Amino acid sequence: MKQTTWVIRPEDATDNDAIEALQAEAFGPGRFARTAFRIRENVAHREDLSFVGLAGGEVAGSIRLTPITIGGTDALLLGPLTVSPDFKNRGLGKALMRTAMEAAAAAGDRIVLLVGDAPYYSPFGFRQVPPGRITLPGPVDPARLLIALLNDGDLPSGMVHGGA
Repeated sequence: MKQTTWVIRPEDATDNDAIEALQAEAFGPGRFARTAFRIRENVAHREDLSFVGLAGGEVAGSIRLTPITIGGTDALLLGPLTVSPDFKNRGLGKALMRTAMEAAAAAGDRIVLLVGDAPYYSPFGFRQVPPGRITLPGPVDPARLLIALLNDGDLPSGMVHGGA
């Protein structure tokens, strides 16, 4: 029987090894060279906005939000969203997305940026960043640079830097 309901809870320090293993499996060693990973490097993710999805007692998925600035504006970088191959296409990624986005809105955050596929993320309020409006310190496909504005946030502009 395929699992379609999940236990989602805030991430804690004991989850780190399982999350690292999920990310290694999903993205491989090349993840360290990706621009989004480099932005998150040496910046602590927000513990209040990072969650795991459990199947039984096993960490089956994870999502993290990390503080960044865009120009001089505080924002969050979503990612990585990771789901174990054993649990893909069962709604866990979407459940983690809903949880993280609702928590960010409730915390008063206004801007969430990510690099990802618009068809997957648009139901969560993400849209493509207008070309040239936001720049990252490395290569990114502009069609995959997406933003969600929460709590009447305004569309920022400028260079993305890790840490807010």
